[in-house]
Amino acid sequence: MTRGQKFCRDALCAPIRLYKRRVSPALGRHCRFTPTCSEYAMEAIQTHGCLKGLLLAVWRIARCNPFGHWGYDPVPPPGRWRSPDRALYPPRAPKH
Repeated sequence: MTRGQKFCRDALCAPIRLYKRRVSPALGRHCRFTPTCSEYAMEAIQTHGCLKGLLLAVWRIARCNPFGHWGYDPVPPPGRWRSPDRALYPPRAPKH
């Protein structure tokens, strides 16, 4: 990893660490997924680098809402956009 890549990863992870230490404890756990969105974002950035990790994190946060799914949603392995272990939620009820 180059110094520039390390700087970028550290710069993206710093606000997430701050959120986890200062904001999250005051709010309580509300994430619908395991791992939490902040844990997912940190792991995605560390695993996939700045750009792809940030895109994965933003997509995950966008899916974490009352109208979305829930459950186990791990960071995909390097080279993938989706995790083969993604055993999310029971299927939605069919629309009539």
